[in-house]
Amino acid sequence: MTDIKWAERLRKSLHSGADSLGNLLVEAFHYLALFGIGAVTVYAGISTFVGMLQQPKISVDDILLLFIFLELLAMSGIYFRTNHMPLRFLLYIGVTALIRLLISDVSHHNAPDMGIIYVCGGVLLLALSILVVRYSSSKYPSVKDKSES
Repeated sequence: MTDIKWAERLRKSLHSGADSLGNLLVEAFHYLALFGIGAVTVYAGISTFVGMLQQPKISVDDILLLFIFLELLAMSGIYFRTNHMPLRFLLYIGVTALIRLLISDVSHHNAPDMGIIYVCGGVLLLALSILVVRYSSSKYPSVKDKSES
């Protein structure tokens, strides 16, 4: 029976070492990917901003695009700190992108058609989704408050 105990200890030690190494590699990739996403977003925002300054006129489309970059940076920053993907930020980005599409479509002399109704319906659906997510996260938080115990 003592012959088996050393093998079990070795197995547990090997398993613990593999777990630690796997967690290290996953976390290293996680941080590397977050820094990469942040760097690419900053670069895209700066190049868009510089391109805006070179134009004779800045449009609302351009400003809304900068808001999308800002939301992406905020989302990656929150994910970096909490390790949770804030779904609301994705919905905010979707609303901003649809509104940017709507403004661009209307301002570039396109005749009103059903596409505008579809885009407005998408904005309404995303806004309702934000309402549901905010309500559910306040009513059913994922982390219990220690003062409630």
